[in-house]
This record gives sequence, structure tokens and C-alpha cells, in this order.
Amino acid sequence: MKQIWVSKAGPPDVLQIQEAPDPTPHSGEIRIRVEASGINFADIMGRMGIYPDAPSIPYVPGYEVAGIVDMVGQGVPDFREGDKVFAVTRFGGYSDVVCAPYKQVFKRLDWMTAADAAALPVNYLTAYMMLIIMGSLRPGDKVLIHGAGGGVGLAALDICNIIGAETFGAASPAKHPFLIQRGLYHAIDYRNRDFEQVMRDLTGKHGLQIILDPVGGKNWPKNYRLLAPAGRLIHFGVSSIATGKRRSLLGLLRMLVWLPFYTPIKLMNDNKAVIGVNLGHLWQRPDMQRNWMQQIIAWYDEALFRPHIDATFSFENAAKAHHYIQDRKNTGKVLLIP
Repeated sequence: MKQIWVSKAGPPDVLQIQEAPDPTPHSGEIRIRVEASGINFADIMGRMGIYPDAPSIPYVPGYEVAGIVDMVGQGVPDFREGDKVFAVTRFGGYSDVVCAPYKQVFKRLDWMTAADAAALPVNYLTAYMMLIIMGSLRPGDKVLIHGAGGGVGLAALDICNIIGAETFGAASPAKHPFLIQRGLYHAIDYRNRDFEQVMRDLTGKHGLQIILDPVGGKNWPKNYRLLAPAGRLIHFGVSSIATGKRRSLLGLLRMLVWLPFYTPIKLMNDNKAVIGVNLGHLWQRPDMQRNWMQQIIAWYDEALFRPHIDATFSFENAAKAHHYIQDRKNTGKVLLIP
């Protein structure tokens, strides 16, 4: 099999292809011939050496794949060779053959492409957990989505549209026409304007019910101030520390300077909630992920959304794929195709 390894911490060019024997599934596992692997910002931060959950370098990154079952381990119910599936992987997804616990594997609908399936696990499970489970999203809620043009941002926009929320999306101006076409109510040019002031103007100073923030840094205090009473600020990343394509001590120091301190007394007095989400820390709770994914698949089945695949890259061009994302060229999902 082919695998893409993070050979050392550094820029995208540290990604290297290596050959290895095909793995044999253990009891309770399924082996998948991969047709598409998803790229996520956690992969990029791991490559840079700033993602605390990543294995020790060298390692194979990757949290999600789609493909065809070609071997089934002992004790696996309901799956057989030839099934079209997609799966959540705890690293190792940048491979053309992957073994995964069957509880982390989902059958694809007949009309679900491998590319669509590979775009679902991380982005849509994260967005679902934030909005539906933790955020208690309701029709008419005002929701600010930072990074609206990214994979999780578009997934969050899709879910908000399904539920009937009013959406505000922070994204670079070049992405605004696509986002408006996708159903975004208000596009915010965060690069050239202070998003906090823009939001106060748009909401009449009444605030927002939900804010989704993968950026952190200077965003933290601004977002908190923008919450309406009973509002929920949901953190799911700190991309502000990835200021370049290499690990930066300055970026880490800036994060610490802006690190907020929400005391229980302050939260009670303000009637606000601050929530953290890290899907990777739910690896031991596949039951939760399965329940959420069943709803996501049902919405897909009803044609209420389709993930937007911005670009695909071959395994040989994995470094170019990471450059593409870090250069902020993508709108939506970027995939690797073995």
C-alpha cells in the first residue's frame, strides 16, 4: 500500500510517500481500499508540529476515508466484501488501504459518491455536534460562522439552512459570491473590516445566539462581547497559531496573550455559555458519532445538502494540497485521491 508520512515537523514538503505491506484487519476491524481521503486543518497543524493530539513524528495523518471493503475481520456484523463505505480514522487516513473499527465505518448510500462520503465525517460531525448537540440550534437563531468558506464552515452553513437559522459568515471577499449562492444571509469581510463592529451594525446591537470560532486569538474577546443573553460561543480550533507553514513560537505566544479567562461567576452574571468541541477526543464514543451521522446521512438522502468538493489532489501532490489550503485558496473540502 501507499501511505503519506509526516517525515518531520515543517512545511508541506515534509510529506513523503512510502510503500508498506497491506495491513490485515484485527478482530472487529474492516479493511478498506481507499478511493478518497479527507484533508483537515488538524492534519496541517500536526505536520507543523503544533497539534497536541498528533502521534509522535513520523506518522501517517488523516481522519477520514471512503472506499470499498475488501476484507472483514472476525466479529464484524453487517459488513461484507464489496460494500461501499466511509469511515472515521484516528490518523492513518492518508493511505490507499486502511483498517478501521467497524463501529467507525458507515455504509454509503447507492447514490453517494466516494468524494462526498470522504467529506462527511470530520466536517459534518463537528458542525452537527456544535450546532445541534451543544448549541441547541433553533429556527431563527442568529449564527456567526468564522471560516465560513472552509469545510466545517460550509457544513455549518448547510445545517443552519436546514434548521432555518439566520447566518453571518466571515470569509475573504473572493468567497462571498459562492457563500451567498450557497445560502449565507450576510457575508462579512473580516480582512478589511472589524467583524465586531460589522456584527453590531447588522444585529442592531442585540447580539447572536451562536458563534462558531476555529480561529481564536484576538477573536476570543470580540466573540464573547457579541453574544446575546443565553448566547453560546463554541470554540473548535485555534488556527491563529498557524501563522505560517512552519511552527512559530511567536504564534504560540500570541495565543497565550489573548487567552481568555471565563470565570463561573462572570458566565452566570452575563448569562452566556462558552463551549469547546474536539471531535478527535470522542474516539471512544462511537455510539454518539453513529447517532449523529445517521441524521446527516438522512439529510443527504433527502437531498437537503451536498458537500462542496473544492479540489482533489493525487497522493503524489499531497504537499501541493497542503499549500493550497494554507494559502487560503479553498472554498469547501479538499481531498486526496490515491
